Amino acid sequence: MRAGVVVAAQPGVEDLALRAEELGLHSFWVNDTPMVHGDPFVALSLCAKATSRIRLGIGVTSPALRSAPAAASGLASLNALAPGRIICGVGTGNTARRTLGMRPTTAAGLEDFTAALQDLCAGRSTEYREGDRVRDIRFLHAGAHVNTADPIEFVVAALLGPKAAAVAGRRGTGLISFGLLDPTAWHALQDTRRDAAQGTPSAPDSHTDSRTDSYVVTSLHLLDEDEDPRGDAARDATGHLVLSLLAFAADTAADTAALAGQLGPEEREAVRRLLDRRGTTATAPDRHTKLYPNYLGRIAPQDRDLVLPSLMNTLALVGTRDDLLARITTLEQAGVDELLIQPVVDPPTEMALLAKLLT
Repeated sequence: MRAGVVVAAQPGVEDLALRAEELGLHSFWVNDTPMVHGDPFVALSLCAKATSRIRLGIGVTSPALRSAPAAASGLASLNALAPGRIICGVGTGNTARRTLGMRPTTAAGLEDFTAALQDLCAGRSTEYREGDRVRDIRFLHAGAHVNTADPIEFVVAALLGPKAAAVAGRRGTGLISFGLLDPTAWHALQDTRRDAAQGTPSAPDSHTDSRTDSYVVTSLHLLDEDEDPRGDAARDATGHLVLSLLAFAADTAADTAALAGQLGPEEREAVRRLLDRRGTTATAPDRHTKLYPNYLGRIAPQDRDLVLPSLMNTLALVGTRDDLLARITTLEQAGVDELLIQPVVDPPTEMALLAKLLT
């Protein structure tokens, strides 16, 4: 299986990208969460100039964050700096919207956005709508300004539901998912994508990248001999993923049909403690300002008790070398092409571990 890394935009990100390239990693991604992290287009511009081989990804943008013309301009500009190395992840904006206290966009909005980006980034015109006004738009300047000749790879972000996977099938894109380490769920997503692709009369124009690779974002912790898999080191390496899920569950806890309603008693208790600890409630209109600071950042020692072993096992890879390779093999057999880790404790060391394990 291929290996890659996901980080937050910040000064020095280009040094990490160069190190990832030197280690032989396949891709380097930057989050698009405007109110929590820096700007991914700025960060990847630096990475594009610092590297020559590694693929560079936005993970992920959304129509609820950026208009199609603005997003396409950013992508095509990156493609001019790193021709043929750009990956664009697109999603409903589940996290980025919730950090604003807003709901994510719909699957239909995601599909329209993806289609528009595919058209514009391939140098074609596309339909653009604002309210009742609809116009055909296209890049009016190419050449040195933007690159629409080299293909950009698109992937659609899918959680547990089939709607995003169906969008990926109809648009001929790959998939990316956050913390989805269940091979059965991956088989279901792949089946949904294939079924949707077969029901599409015509695939997107061949000028767009025809890759349909699948990526999973997780974290990795290799246990030392006799190390406690529930110890502080393991919790620190995986806690950012666990707390991100708990924050989402806390944010939507008032909706019994949402994630919190699907959790077990221990996990629901952790959600309750997180809300109390952050000084908010599941119905407070400003809860997003309390739940999402330091989102996907290194956890505080006082929050280690919230990093439940059950959620560590669900969202992250913790174990001996043989344990990790066995789980990775089952994911590969389920159709996952690339393992992306999101390191926060010691990114260079964690990237080196991933490279040693998989490359």
